[in-house]
Amino acid sequence: MDTPKYKRVVLKLSGEALAGKEGFGINPAVIKSIAEQVKEVAELDVEVAVVVGGGNIWRGKVGSEMGMDRATADYMGMLATVMNSLALQDSLEHLGIETRVQTSIDMLQVAEPYIRRRAIRHLEKKRVVIFAAGTGNPYFSTDTTAALRAAEIEADVILMAKNNVDGVYNADPKIDKDAVKYDQLSYLDVLKEGLAVMDSTASSLCMDNDIPLIVFSFTEKGNIKRAVFGHQIGTIVRGKE
Repeated sequence: MDTPKYKRVVLKLSGEALAGKEGFGINPAVIKSIAEQVKEVAELDVEVAVVVGGGNIWRGKVGSEMGMDRATADYMGMLATVMNSLALQDSLEHLGIETRVQTSIDMLQVAEPYIRRRAIRHLEKKRVVIFAAGTGNPYFSTDTTAALRAAEIEADVILMAKNNVDGVYNADPKIDKDAVKYDQLSYLDVLKEGLAVMDSTASSLCMDNDIPLIVFSFTEKGNIKRAVFGHQIGTIVRGKE
């Protein structure tokens, strides 16, 4: 294909993806690799928004299981996503890509507040926009944030970039050698079969708004670009059966 299939995308990155093999913290080499792939796409005049998780620093669910108040634990997780977002912004701007971080919780010294119309304007000006601090509410995951922001900015697709799996399987491929990879699924299939693609709230939101989702591995360089061009990589989950 000579032109990208999707013109406005939401790239969803898990916090764990930023940690690399260490499994904790921010790996500068991994951040740089992601930034280089985002730059490659942004230079094609594709409008790129990014949602980053915070699991490499803190997971609210784990804190809750340890006896912490769930809302407090989740707010801590939101702060972790801001740290990841700032690290990614810095890496992108070192590569010459103009970037804005917008947070769902006001922290004006480090980022803009999330304002839908302003986010869309940044995208129209070909700036990469990173949505941080989740939805700003406890009990909601960054998967749900990606689905919500994609609906709000009218994105063409959500690109779910993974660092340890190359699509959606009927079982964990690291445990079950006979696990089968799906090329295509519907959100109804995902919900019925309880597949670990994204949480049920995010899946329902994508299904209701007919937002396609591509699940793929970003560890192979160029895969984000391939996904944007509509090449068959990973698994595509569609809003309708």
